[in-house]
Amino acid sequence: MAPEIRRSLVQHSRLRQDPHSVLRRLLERVPPGTRLDEPTKELEQRIADLLGKPAALFFPSGTMAQQTALRVHAERTGRRTFAAHPQCHLAVWEEEGYNAVHGLRHRMVGDHNGLITLDDLAEVREPIAALLLELPQRDIGGLLPTWEDLVAQTKWARDGGAAAHMDGARLWEAQTYYERPFAEIADLFDTVYVSLYKGLEGTRGAVLAGDQETIDTASVWRRRLGGATPDAWPPAVTALMGLDEVLPRMAEFRDHARAIAAAINADGYARTQPEVPQTPLFHIHLPAPKDAVAAAAKRILEETGIELPQRPKASSDLTRCSIELTVGVVSLDFTPQEVAELIRQLR
Repeated sequence: MAPEIRRSLVQHSRLRQDPHSVLRRLLERVPPGTRLDEPTKELEQRIADLLGKPAALFFPSGTMAQQTALRVHAERTGRRTFAAHPQCHLAVWEEEGYNAVHGLRHRMVGDHNGLITLDDLAEVREPIAALLLELPQRDIGGLLPTWEDLVAQTKWARDGGAAAHMDGARLWEAQTYYERPFAEIADLFDTVYVSLYKGLEGTRGAVLAGDQETIDTASVWRRRLGGATPDAWPPAVTALMGLDEVLPRMAEFRDHARAIAAAINADGYARTQPEVPQTPLFHIHLPAPKDAVAAAAKRILEETGIELPQRPKASSDLTRCSIELTVGVVSLDFTPQEVAELIRQLR
């Protein structure tokens, strides 16, 4: 039997995703007589407007949405290669689906542990279909390029006849760093994917936004890939709730993340990457091996009911590891000093 979770530092904890409580919230949001397609259409239009794009399309997963976008850009340009960071989501988490399903090739750009630079892009000698930029770059601590770098890199793509595509799974969080309207950030890109369940804390799903022709073509690929589900209203409704209730709090989450990071760094046991988080997401580097940290997190949950991240990532130095922390609604229940004290127990 799973331990009871009383408090959590895990964004997608059962405390926020309990089916019974989610269903109660859905009943409060969906009035009688709502048509099956109404919430999805409302969501698509709302995100298109928010991002300043002519059209948007719901997908059951971000994996399908992004691979579809790259497939469309590849067919439009007649090129099969896209450029992206070595630790982009497609490379780390998707079993090379872009190649297995679509025959695309990933041209890795930049240092494994650093952001892509314009000098890195200058070393790309072959024509590419698209430049994919992940905002923020999750697997290196949620880092973001400066606004000037972002403008220069997307211009580089377009100058070379390629599309600029944003992996905006965490664009909602990244906007708190740029402090510019979503539409101004999205205007640098031809296509933008956003997640509905990460920062917005919905149940699942994604939206791809772009010009009408691209989205029309993407809708064909969505059907080919089995993603044109007629019953998408539940994730659409939870996403709409997230836009209303969670999105306005992103700056609050970022500020709390910075306070937590400051407390952890001041304690001296662990350190954060980056030292001052740019978004509500950051990494915590611990002077303990992966297995010990996982066992400690399990013990803390069993003894106190406090849930900590339980999937530490090993370092090249096997005596160290790291965990990812994303500050959201449930994390606000913890003071920064309390989090620092809990992190010290991970050893």
